[in-house]
Amino acid sequence: MEFLTKNKPLVQLAVVLVGFFILMSMTGLYHDLIVERHLFAKSVVKGEIQSSVGFAESMSMILNWQLPPQLVRIPELTFYHPVINTSATYVLIALMVTAGLLYKSFAESVNKSNWLRVNWFQIISKGFVGIIVGLLFIPTLYNWFFGEVTRSTFWEIPSMLQDFSQYLIFEFWQTPVYDPEIEDYEDYGRVRLFTRSIGATLLFLINLVRELLIGGFETVVSLANIFSDQSGWDWLNENKDKWYSSVPAIPWTVLTAGAFILGYKLKGVGLSILAGLSCIYLAVFGQWEPAMQTLSFVLVAAPVSVLFGVIWGVLAYKSRTVERVITPLLLVAQTFPHFAYLVPIIVFFGIGDHAGAIATIIFATPPMIRLTLLGLKRVSPEVLDAGRMSGCRNYQLMFKVLIPTARRDILIGVNQVIMQCLAMAVIASFIGAMGLGFNLLLALNQLRVGQALELGICIVLIAVVLDKLSLAWADKQTDYFADLSFVERNKTALLFVAVFFAALLFAWFGNWVFADTTKGINYFYLIPHNKGITTEPFWQAGVDYMVSNWRADIKIFNVWLLVEVLMPMKASYLAMPAIATFVLTMGVGYIIGGIRSAIVVGSFMLFIALTPWWERALITMYMLTFAVIVSVFIGTIVGAICVQNKRATKFILLVCDTFQTFPSFIYLIPVIMLFGVTDTSVLIAVIVYAVIPPTRYTVEGLRNVPESLLDAADMSGVTKLQRLVKIEFPLAFPHIMLGVNQCVVFALFMVIIGAFIGTEDLGQEIMQQLFSGGNIGSGLMLGLCVAFIGLTVDHLIQTWATKRRKLLGID
Repeated sequence: MEFLTKNKPLVQLAVVLVGFFILMSMTGLYHDLIVERHLFAKSVVKGEIQSSVGFAESMSMILNWQLPPQLVRIPELTFYHPVINTSATYVLIALMVTAGLLYKSFAESVNKSNWLRVNWFQIISKGFVGIIVGLLFIPTLYNWFFGEVTRSTFWEIPSMLQDFSQYLIFEFWQTPVYDPEIEDYEDYGRVRLFTRSIGATLLFLINLVRELLIGGFETVVSLANIFSDQSGWDWLNENKDKWYSSVPAIPWTVLTAGAFILGYKLKGVGLSILAGLSCIYLAVFGQWEPAMQTLSFVLVAAPVSVLFGVIWGVLAYKSRTVERVITPLLLVAQTFPHFAYLVPIIVFFGIGDHAGAIATIIFATPPMIRLTLLGLKRVSPEVLDAGRMSGCRNYQLMFKVLIPTARRDILIGVNQVIMQCLAMAVIASFIGAMGLGFNLLLALNQLRVGQALELGICIVLIAVVLDKLSLAWADKQTDYFADLSFVERNKTALLFVAVFFAALLFAWFGNWVFADTTKGINYFYLIPHNKGITTEPFWQAGVDYMVSNWRADIKIFNVWLLVEVLMPMKASYLAMPAIATFVLTMGVGYIIGGIRSAIVVGSFMLFIALTPWWERALITMYMLTFAVIVSVFIGTIVGAICVQNKRATKFILLVCDTFQTFPSFIYLIPVIMLFGVTDTSVLIAVIVYAVIPPTRYTVEGLRNVPESLLDAADMSGVTKLQRLVKIEFPLAFPHIMLGVNQCVVFALFMVIIGAFIGTEDLGQEIMQQLFSGGNIGSGLMLGLCVAFIGLTVDHLIQTWATKRRKLLGID
């Protein structure tokens, strides 16, 4: 009895597991129908079984040790339609509700004349609540009780969202616009005009930056298209004798020299060599032009993401209400699959570089918001008090005190934005974004592994260089009290100007050096793709060797893994009735975080269960579970071994950085060649990618164990293994669990990408929506299903890790 009292969570877990396995054993008649995807639904459609039964029959079935069908698979449930009414009566009700919500704040304020300016956000937020209550909630209740009620099913929500989006784009708030093709006016929705104007602005900025880097005189053409009434090319032909008609783009030698100088300025010789040699690699391998296309994409998307991130981070810092509202949105954005962003963007913005930039901005903004908010919260109260005592106004306090003090965290946010932009480089190419990602996608479609690896290395080099430069910028301290001359203060800029003109002369000199030998190609200006060095034959030969010599042995392993492990595991997940899944997840949630956690994870699971994709979600969970277990096992062992040696630690962290920045699509091709189109291929690619976080966090967690505790352990005579198992791992366990949390996010991302191989999970449905023209409703609902799987695991791990840190006194 004493054991049960001391180990209450274990007893609770045992009760949950007993209940789970009892419910699993009650599937009975439906067992053979649910172990295969769609068999249960097809049997319902054919009329062979019912989707649900009444209360009396349900109780009879339960007494006969048989779950009723609605507890095995939640059927297509109906709900009453909400009603929106904007008549004067309901507008008055909305105003009265808003006034009631604001009355207490106004009555308790001391300075009523200044109340409106101070509480502007509270007015907006509570006004929104008043609108929801007055124009939606009350009319809906009135219609349900006294009007003619209409119904829909939860499975129809995607179609309803799609219809609403089509109405919003094409029919809402129309205005006549002159169409020169038909020489008449045509009605366009203002929402469509607004989104297209945003897309056109971003596209112009991308093209402007791109042509400055690689276009040369075409930049003048683009500007002419904007600022003249005629075609840019016509305008250029009329002015072809002018000097600007032959302006070249910036040569690769200029940017390479600039990279050397910037790296040296920020962190010395090491970073200078890394940045410069990376630029030389891009040029020599003939990838300079697509690299500059990718860089132009980043140079437009990243500043916009940073601007939005800082604005929302400041608003969240100033208002607790804003923070509460955006925090769950940021959590969803963190786990929302990348491809699900693309579906609504195609519908609202079309395809092209601008669409890819918008998807990238949406994806890259959340980390900037988080780090801006974190940096502002870390500013000490003493600094704030000093600013107030010096007479700073609110905007002065923000821009002169808070943001400069939080500079490092904000710049780390800039670093994360850049990395996220590069991570989207390949994915954005699916909707028309040009650059290295687009070329990589073409190489993968042609199964040219060698070329794909070359392009992947280019993306890695750009990511590593921008990562190191931005981190060095964040860490660099400014000496505000140094008494320097103009030349000393601006020596880097002056050096760059000198090098700029020297490199231009160098590139100009190349016109004569290569005039007779290379058919007019100036290698000091730009090395074309077909003239650059390539290692594609070497890498392709290596892959061909592996396929021809290893495939027979790999086939034996592949068949064993599929037959003995993966297929039984998949069948076990599909065999879980819906009620058993709820008992397991909510039970674990209650054990870890109490009733609140149980409700949170139960709500996530309920949303998924109410959609038509419950079985696909179970397949996603099966693949996620296997990949995470194997990744955590490998990552923890590798991290624990490498942390014992400093050189091994540096090496494994370098490997983690390289694999993390490598385009994830590249992992798919070799595994397809070796393992075929099977779940094994997807899972091995997922494991290779998802093993990075547990390895990194294990290393960091074990390195952060206090030296004093390690010395005390050595003095007590324990062995290295005992010290590792009894002291280091328990103290590093919360840190390792955060690595598991990130492992789940990484694995979920790769599982969705694995749909290209041909899985049956949620990712395949997302791909079908993306390539079939884009159904916004289905895309968003599928994205939320994937996000809620990730958030369920994230919530449980974060809650447990927080409690564990408090218990260990390291919170």
